[in-house]
Amino acid sequence: MNQSETNKNSMLSTGSGSPDGPAALTTRGGQDDPAHSEQVETDDQQTVSGGGNENELRDVGILPVRGIVIFPGMVVPLTIGRASALKLIDSELPENKHIGLFTQKDEANERPGPVDLYSVGVMAQVLKLIRQPDASVVLIVQAQHRIRTETFLQVEPYLRATVSTVQTIRTLDDKALAAAFNNLKEAAARLLELSPEIPDQARVVLANVEQPEALADLLAGNLGIEIARKQAILDEPDLMHRIRLVQESLQRQLEIAELQQKLRQDVEGQFSDSQRRAYLREQLRAIQRELGEEEPGDEEQVEQLRTKLKESGAPPAVMEVAEKELRRLAHVPSASPETSVIISYVEMLTDLPWQKQTEDHTDLNRAQEILDRDHFGLERVKRRIVEFLAVRKLNPNGKSPILCFLGPPGVGKTSLGQSIADALGRKFSRVSLGGIRDEAEIRGHRRTYIGSMPGRIIQEIRRLGVRNPVLLLDELDKIGADFRGDPASALLEVLDPRQNHTFVDRYLDVPFDLSHAIFIGTANYVEGIPAPLRDRMEMIAIPGYTETEKLHIAQNYLVPRQLSEHGLRPEQCQFSE
Repeated sequence: MNQSETNKNSMLSTGSGSPDGPAALTTRGGQDDPAHSEQVETDDQQTVSGGGNENELRDVGILPVRGIVIFPGMVVPLTIGRASALKLIDSELPENKHIGLFTQKDEANERPGPVDLYSVGVMAQVLKLIRQPDASVVLIVQAQHRIRTETFLQVEPYLRATVSTVQTIRTLDDKALAAAFNNLKEAAARLLELSPEIPDQARVVLANVEQPEALADLLAGNLGIEIARKQAILDEPDLMHRIRLVQESLQRQLEIAELQQKLRQDVEGQFSDSQRRAYLREQLRAIQRELGEEEPGDEEQVEQLRTKLKESGAPPAVMEVAEKELRRLAHVPSASPETSVIISYVEMLTDLPWQKQTEDHTDLNRAQEILDRDHFGLERVKRRIVEFLAVRKLNPNGKSPILCFLGPPGVGKTSLGQSIADALGRKFSRVSLGGIRDEAEIRGHRRTYIGSMPGRIIQEIRRLGVRNPVLLLDELDKIGADFRGDPASALLEVLDPRQNHTFVDRYLDVPFDLSHAIFIGTANYVEGIPAPLRDRMEMIAIPGYTETEKLHIAQNYLVPRQLSEHGLRPEQCQFSE
């Protein structure tokens, strides 16, 4: 038979328990659902007083309970499931409505013997017996007075022992006892005031208690303290000592409740309906302040961001701006929306490749092989690309021109940009500019609202993780303009080799060096490219292919690719010229 205290931490409950699982609180006069249980009420409903002589002995059946210490006056539901406990009920209750309840020392013990029980328990009267459909039994019992085991008469099939009544000893006069009683009652009332979750019925019960012994037992049974301490209170025969033990436990609960109230008051000043998720974080910080161990997560995050900034190799001007933002973050409440804006901004600075770049391959023969491998014909275009790479080999830090491939769709403009990146051993990214009308797509958004972000150039460099990629600006002839600005004008600063080493994105608000990146443009018609932008680029026309060139492209590139995509071998499918 198992026992657990359902409302162990709730103050002034009527009492609850379940030997083999939770049981609903049942009080005298309550109604149970007849569809789910069979109720058998006992005939004797009278409460027997805890009086009697110390030497008066009585033979009773012993019911071990676990997880709860039952005090006189408590009404407790007990769920009976173990065979020995069921045998006790069937054998004892028809003749006697009283049983002894003793707490187990070890809750895990499924077959407790005499040495496994505390020596002091309570005599309890069975008020109601309810048989459940699963063959278990629920007993509603009322504890009456303390008893002590003297001699165990049997251990099988259930425990039975001779017990004696434990008389309460009063060693002080009535005035001292009244003072202790009043102090205990005032402390309990104060605890109820600090515990809004306790129902008003508990206050009524507390107000109606007039005897010191009854008050001590009521509080001890409902305080959220460990089992061993509750048993020590139950064992104490001296009323004054018993009240002192309850007072000490109650005082600990009162100090905890007062501290919790203080923490709630500390948090309320920074709490609003729109910041409910931040409530627990603020409460944790308040707890750390009380313990003198204030180490909020924000400080750790600030240090991590500061370390990542140093590792990224950001220039001194960027470090100064980032440090200023980190100092602001230390003074901004974590629940403020500005916190996420600052963190996102500094994380963007830490993720940018201020110094990281790939090493260029300078083998022009290898570059020619890659161009011949990926493209048929286009000899003049390939020769110009090799010349472009040769100039970069002679002067890696030189200001090379911006190439722009012109031609109809499908002639291989984008794949030529990929081939240049492969020849140099650089990372490649394509930025489609067709249809954009907002200048912020290039320059970025200002950090004046949540959701702002850098321009697409900075975003691609952050994603690639190097500062010298090959960026293909696709469809330059399809850039629009409206009331939100002119994206083509913003590209002038990006593509101008005299300016882009100090390109300032509006989101970053600090200069970033774009001079190490290679920009390549594509367009279908030269007329669609704005004149100022056209002047900064070298146009390389890629005309359409002749019939002979198309035949070779199909034989050498398209047919093998289609066979591979369809899972066919060359001998399974043949094409005539």
